Amino acid sequence: MITWDRLRAGANVLNLSTALGLAAALAGRARLRRGPHGLILAEGYRFGFPVAGAFTVGDVILTRGDFVRLGAAQPDLLEHERRHAMQYAVLGPWFLPAYLAAVAWSWWRAGDPATRNVFERHAGLVSGGYAPPPQPDPEPWA
Repeated sequence: MITWDRLRAGANVLNLSTALGLAAALAGRARLRRGPHGLILAEGYRFGFPVAGAFTVGDVILTRGDFVRLGAAQPDLLEHERRHAMQYAVLGPWFLPAYLAAVAWSWWRAGDPATRNVFERHAGLVSGGYAPPPQPDPEPWA
């Protein structure tokens, strides 16, 4: 684990977001195992919410499936989720309300939860399995 990963993991323990992620994993009866960069992978999560293929709470990445198959379909997904873990480290308990506000903003501006969501854009839309944002027309008058 590199220094940034250690700092992130420590911050997420202190701000209790990793504890919240572990509680969500246990409530959803997920199997836990160590992942790369000090992340905790929770596979077989049984709740239907949220609808994303994977989602992060603190340093815990939860999925209904398993990361071998998910990683084969989306090779950059763990890096995307690692960036969300860093966002939790920076914002602590404020991440979830800020993220939900960003989802609402994106729904209002773009009609989907990610395209205009600053957190998803920072984590990488394509690496998270989202479509890239539409490019503006270079000649809108044509």
